[in-house]
Amino acid sequence: MNQHDMRKLFSQIQQNEITIDDAMMKLKTEPFTELGFAKIDNHRGVRQGAAEVIFGLGKTPEHILKIAETMRQNGEPTILITRMNEEAATLVESELPLTYHKICKLGIVGEMPEPYGIGKIVVAAAGTSDLPVAEEAALTAEALGNEVTRLYDVGVAGVHRLLAHTEDIMRASVVIAVAGMEGALAGVVGGLADCPVIAVPTSVGYGASFGGLSALLSMLNTCASGVSVVNIDNGFGAGYQASMINHLGDKR
Repeated sequence: MNQHDMRKLFSQIQQNEITIDDAMMKLKTEPFTELGFAKIDNHRGVRQGAAEVIFGLGKTPEHILKIAETMRQNGEPTILITRMNEEAATLVESELPLTYHKICKLGIVGEMPEPYGIGKIVVAAAGTSDLPVAEEAALTAEALGNEVTRLYDVGVAGVHRLLAHTEDIMRASVVIAVAGMEGALAGVVGGLADCPVIAVPTSVGYGASFGGLSALLSMLNTCASGVSVVNIDNGFGAGYQASMINHLGDKR
């Protein structure tokens, strides 16, 4: 249960669609579920607005499956699993309704929610090589209840490709700019948008890009106002932050 679900629950009480006792039963779950190798945070959605996300890297397929099964039993309709390998995906898919996105190694158990954010999130990727990180950001945002517009292969080497989508950028609530090499895309997008821009440096590039450090430093030093930067290849972090911004209207 997240904050959006809680508001719907309180609204049902107010309109006498559900009794107080039934509502109490929905809220009386333990704060966490102890699995020995993991403690599932059942109240993450209540506190932060989104359920706990499973970070698959370093976990065994069996651990990922058990965590996902427990979250499912606790009523989570959409479970996000990042950095998930194909072996884990095969195991989880045999037991749970998993959709696995191989390009970004991301799995989603359950159904995607209907978008309920205040606007659209635009994910702009400089090149095709940046798609794994861009798709991680886009799918994360969609799994958290946002409408996403994808603008791919719009890097500054052919800036007219980006400018053809100026209207999409200007109508966005948040823009995620994903780029490797010198990371120039974030600054250009920041000069066009009147909304927050989240820059994601990727590890794509030749030797002197230092595994994404060049793009990271360029993005940190951009002269465009309103640009924030997440870590190298952290598409998930960008998608999550963009979702938080796009749901600020819920708090009002």
